[in-house]
Amino acid sequence: MKAVIITIGDEILLGQILDTNSRFIARELALLGAETVQMRSVADQKEAIWQALDDAFAAADAVFVTGGLGPTKDDLTKNVLAQYFGTELVFNPTAYAWLEEMFRANPQRLNAYNKSQAMLPKACVALRNLKGTASGMWFEKDGKVLVSLPGVPFETEYLFPAEVLPRLKVKFHDMLLRYRMVTVYDIPEAELAMRLAEFEKTLPQGISLAYLPSAGFVRLRLTGKGTAAEKLDGFFASLLNNLDGLVFAADRGETTEEEVARRLRESGQKVACAESCTGGNIAHLITAVPGASAYFMGGVVAYSNEVKKSVLGVKAEDLDKFGAVSELVALQMAEGARRVTGADWAVATTGVAGPDGGSEQKPVGTIWIAVAGPNGAKAQKFVFSHTRERNIGRGSVKALQLLLSEMEKAEK
Repeated sequence: MKAVIITIGDEILLGQILDTNSRFIARELALLGAETVQMRSVADQKEAIWQALDDAFAAADAVFVTGGLGPTKDDLTKNVLAQYFGTELVFNPTAYAWLEEMFRANPQRLNAYNKSQAMLPKACVALRNLKGTASGMWFEKDGKVLVSLPGVPFETEYLFPAEVLPRLKVKFHDMLLRYRMVTVYDIPEAELAMRLAEFEKTLPQGISLAYLPSAGFVRLRLTGKGTAAEKLDGFFASLLNNLDGLVFAADRGETTEEEVARRLRESGQKVACAESCTGGNIAHLITAVPGASAYFMGGVVAYSNEVKKSVLGVKAEDLDKFGAVSELVALQMAEGARRVTGADWAVATTGVAGPDGGSEQKPVGTIWIAVAGPNGAKAQKFVFSHTRERNIGRGSVKALQLLLSEMEKAEK
């Protein structure tokens, strides 16, 4: 199944907001086994939207459109889609009943603008949106599908798995790709590609290998198309054999922070963090996952030595003797965060993010990462790069990876 994603909105083209919807939808489609062949952002203009739809239907089996479903005059998507599919806007009593239920506690807020959102193209199937007032819309024409979703990210992130994915699985059940994924840690993409060059030469037509690099790891996706998909498992086993000696793990399609979240929810445990050089980025990654309040106790950004001592209990003599960027300080920061918050686990970072501040003994990119848990604390030293942003990103992800590793050991 080939897909095109179109985002509608002047605010995206002006750089006023980020288009996170395309990333989310493409990722969900990949997990389903669909292939996104194009992403496009267009202005709130009929001609631009119409041209984008023509181009999308020429390239894909399914088109996903986000944005322009609000109740105000600048939201054109519904009207354009009605004209595009040769239909008209009509009052949808089911969609209106959903609105009434949503405003049951405050019926006076169901004004004329909100009511207008029950006017939908006659040719569409309305998709219930429990997170907002704009219903999603499902169209079919000549064996192809168009799905229109709200521009508000958390509404699309609800509607897509709840209402869209089940329908796609039924509609395109015989057109989905098969793929397997594995995450390889602590090796640059180019070096990994050289190692797998001979393996890639053995891949037949219909089976391909893709490299998806991130901070601290590379995801490998082995994809099978058509009849070649039947051979996918055998080639995946061969791929794993070629990774022997590296640190790798089966990929569930989760980010590192999502895997941390899942494991903490399953175990009923809680986590905290103490950060110096990563400046709160670990806490940001953890709390970016919905539901983090169930397992995240809090974090301390201990940039100064005074905060390390007064809040986390780092010993002054160790700071004086070994410096803030040291194993002992990292260990004490992690243990202090665990003690202060009452968490089961805590991670800590202390290092030289750069671009300045390094020395011969502790060059820019040096980061000590510690994990404290029920069975004690461990720390590990890393030397990443000379780029500040990369050091913060890699240090944050590596801290979560070490946390996962220690949690796995504790479970055995």
